[in-house]
Amino acid sequence: MPEISQAKVLIIATHGFEQSELEKPRDMLIAAGAAVDVASPDGKSIKGWQGSDWGREVAVDLAFEDVKADMYDALILPGGQINPDLLRTDAVALAIIKAMHDAGKTCAAICHAP
Repeated sequence: MPEISQAKVLIIATHGFEQSELEKPRDMLIAAGAAVDVASPDGKSIKGWQGSDWGREVAVDLAFEDVKADMYDALILPGGQINPDLLRTDAVALAIIKAMHDAGKTCAAICHAP
């Protein structure tokens, strides 16, 4: 993987991600100079989960179908109870994860995501 300031990182998520598990890594990577894209199933904004209720919306850069694994150096999968359970049944999300893993990219899964 290149230096973090030269890295391009992909976060894939859908509704119900744990708010801090998407926002904190995203914001810290951006602060360190990495380029970060967030992808969702349809390319539309997604809503997080915070505490015992829905949290804030997060802007999304692209749809899963537009992701090309060779464009990224690393993958982040935020946790939460709803988000990972939905992604486990999404064939396109699973294909992205498999492509990143098979290419030897850094893959990080937070909390419930694995």
